[in-house]
Amino acid sequence: MYDVAKVRADFPILSREVNGKPLVYLDNGASAQKPQVVIDSITRAYGHEYANVHRGLHYLSNLATDNYEAVRGKIAKFLNAGSENDIVFNSGTTEGINMVAYGWAMPNLKAGDEIILSVMEHHANIVPWHFLRERQGVVLKWVDVDATGALDPQAVLDAITPKTKLIAVTQMSNVLGTKVDVKAICKGAHEKGVAVLVDGSQSAVHMPVDVQDIDADFFAITGHKLYGPSGSGAIYIKPERMAEMQPFLGGGDMIREVSKDGVIYNDAPMKFEAGTPGIVQMIGLGTAIDYMMDHGMEAISAHEDSLRDYAVSKLAGLNWIQVQGTTADKGAIFSFTMDGAAHAHDISTILDKKGVAVRAGQHCTGPLMEHLGLNATCRASFAMYNTTDEVDVWIDALELAHDLFA
Repeated sequence: MYDVAKVRADFPILSREVNGKPLVYLDNGASAQKPQVVIDSITRAYGHEYANVHRGLHYLSNLATDNYEAVRGKIAKFLNAGSENDIVFNSGTTEGINMVAYGWAMPNLKAGDEIILSVMEHHANIVPWHFLRERQGVVLKWVDVDATGALDPQAVLDAITPKTKLIAVTQMSNVLGTKVDVKAICKGAHEKGVAVLVDGSQSAVHMPVDVQDIDADFFAITGHKLYGPSGSGAIYIKPERMAEMQPFLGGGDMIREVSKDGVIYNDAPMKFEAGTPGIVQMIGLGTAIDYMMDHGMEAISAHEDSLRDYAVSKLAGLNWIQVQGTTADKGAIFSFTMDGAAHAHDISTILDKKGVAVRAGQHCTGPLMEHLGLNATCRASFAMYNTTDEVDVWIDALELAHDLFA
């Protein structure tokens, strides 16, 4: 049985107060808090086990290398990749998508080739493709969501033309909570010879992920949303796509030999990991993944679904709150506006006075905000440690904000 009280006890920050009120942390869509085991692993790695990885022959270097490389296998298991060699380490999803843009798309796409995006993509899955539009004449094609925030896989597939080379799509919207049937998109796209990149930043922390079942060509995750350190992340890349890629960054570790006349690259995935990496960050991410898998992704997902359903029932009584994204199986993410002149920033400030931390703004989704006709929303996003009691505190704070702005 999932014991949320026991989970909460593992996160030291949840016991603190903000503005004299118990912290209710609902900004998990931006970054999740860290359990003590992750904090301890970082402290141990820096305090007792630190050295640079690879190439060193002394004890600490070998120990650090073993701990660091073990994370590759953990991520492969977490995503059900076919091999740990399909996992490339990086600083997070932003770097992972840029790696695909520079390393795979730039050498393989030409002027007039198309990339299909959904309108609800995060800027991390938009801006790198604009680079290709600006610099190589690649065409970006957009697919809208419906009134509930759902993305029809067939609408994505219908946008494919003979010039389409890539579909880049989120598996879960960071604003709407919408879950996307990326498996159906991958199946249909591959039948037409089109590659698919999936942004798994939100989905991987909220639900089980199986990249082999999805059959994505690229699948990016970011560590700081997975209860791990900032500056950590990884991207799964199919071996056949990896073989089509050029290195994104050049430097140490990604080479076998360097001479005045040329370079011989290392084998993948090392070929795509230049320089001294985020050693301790990745070790911390490995500990965070262990922590999540110990609790079970199915159990975490079920707990968060129950929070979503409870929040939906409580919000139903507030006819002055407009929630963006209302699909039945959405993640526990609620972006909302309030009747009247209250700006999202003002609402967030009032909630903060009650100890409730939410995000306010465009959430790095400019095209989605334009599609919705909004300048900004507040966003409450839930995690494995949140409770129904915290939903109640959030609702009470909303009612206070509404009274102040009425």
